[in-house]
Formats: sequence, structure tokens, C-alpha cells
Amino acid sequence: MSLIALTRTAHENKSWARYSSYEFAMQQTLAALVASELPKAVMHLPVAFARIQDRFHPVAVLSFEENRNLFVTKEGKWIGGYIPAGFRAFPFALANTENDEKILCFEDSSGLLVDGAEGEPFFDSEGNPSASTKQVLDFLQQVDADRQRTDTMCASLGKHDVIEPWPINLKTGAGEKNVEGLFRINENALNDLPDEAFLEIRRSGALAMAYMQLLSMTHLPLIGKLYEAHAANEAALKNLGNEIFQMPQNDELNFNF
Repeated sequence: MSLIALTRTAHENKSWARYSSYEFAMQQTLAALVASELPKAVMHLPVAFARIQDRFHPVAVLSFEENRNLFVTKEGKWIGGYIPAGFRAFPFALANTENDEKILCFEDSSGLLVDGAEGEPFFDSEGNPSASTKQVLDFLQQVDADRQRTDTMCASLGKHDVIEPWPINLKTGAGEKNVEGLFRINENALNDLPDEAFLEIRRSGALAMAYMQLLSMTHLPLIGKLYEAHAANEAALKNLGNEIFQMPQNDELNFNF
């Protein structure tokens, strides 16, 4: 990403255009999630944990290949039932300054920075953030605060060793491929926790997260369906998008998990 800080000096007479394509997300294999969006995300997407810098984070699984997002068509349309919050904020993001302060930034390479009369202004006539800019900033601040709460939940689950590697075997025309790097809740370990540890997880809010991740695993077959649709043609992909909420539970799968 090529983020630039939004300042009154540099952007007082500039505007931004809302994205009309999810092309920017086409190479995202995983999408970071926060706790507040999990209830909706797990209804439509397989959710796993990824380990980043020795800490677990919940992520939506968008494919099993690097630099590919099966939920975006080649025309840039999103065909999933839920769009992760991180994508909905594009082309904005929060970044830390050297003093560890949060500042609003813009993706300079997005092509969505335009002259003042052509889009939504960053600042109003008095030089204050415009209503739309404030709306974006408020959204990002909520997500950032929720991410801290999410980290606390994941730390509780990791502390009590209820997160384990998620072995996924993908069968392709070239043979079998083991997908590595994803983690899931070990339900047996969760159920066998001593009362004190189980209570600690519940108090942290992580118990609901654990059960939601387990529930989301039923959507793993959707990844296989999307691979097939992309390989076939766009018509099949469009049809799958229309039927994405009504997938049979007993379809034959190309996965063992």
C-alpha cells in the first residue's frame, strides 16, 4: 500500500471518489476481521485464525492460493454474502505516527484522489473535515478500537491452548495440496478446560468467538464451489453468487478437513 496522510494543507482543495470495483481486493487471500463483525461474517464466510507475529487473529478465508480472492470476479464484483470491514473502508486507513498517534490516511495508488469539483471533498469550506470524511474516520476508529478488543479475546484463547492447526487437504487436477498456516478452535480442548480457565475465556468475550469460528467451518465447501465456478465460466460464477445462501449441505466436496 502507498498511504499518504490527509492534511488540510495538501488536500483542502482535493476530493475523493468512492470505489466502484473490488479490484483492489482481488489479491487478498485472507481478510482480517474484528469481533463485532464476526456474527455476520461467519454466516457467509469460512473463518480461521492466522498467526501474525506470534499472535492469533481471526481472518476470513477467501481462497487457498496466494494473491487470489475467489469472492471477486474478474470484473471486480463482490459475490459473497458479507464484505469484511477492512474492504469497506477503502481507500482510507488509519496509520500510526512516530508518537503512536492515529492519523487518517488515503491510498495514493487507488486512483480515487480527484480534483475538488469531481468527488466528495475531504474538507468543508471552513477547512474542517467534511461530513463524509468524518463518517469514514468514525468507522475506522470503531474498527481500530474493536481490533484491540479482538486481540484480547484471541490472547485468551491462545493462553489456554484451544487453538490448533487446521489441516485442509485440497484436491486439484495436479494432485493433492495441503493448505498450511490456518488455525481453528479445538472443540475438545475447549470443552475439557478447567472451570477457572473456561470462565476466564467467557469473561474475555472469547467464548462466543470460539463457537462462531467452529460454526463458520461449514462454509469451507463454498471455497471449492468458487474454484469450480471460476474455472468454468463467468455464467457459473454469477449463478453461484445468486445461490450462495442456499448451498446444499451434503454436496460432494474436494476437501477433507
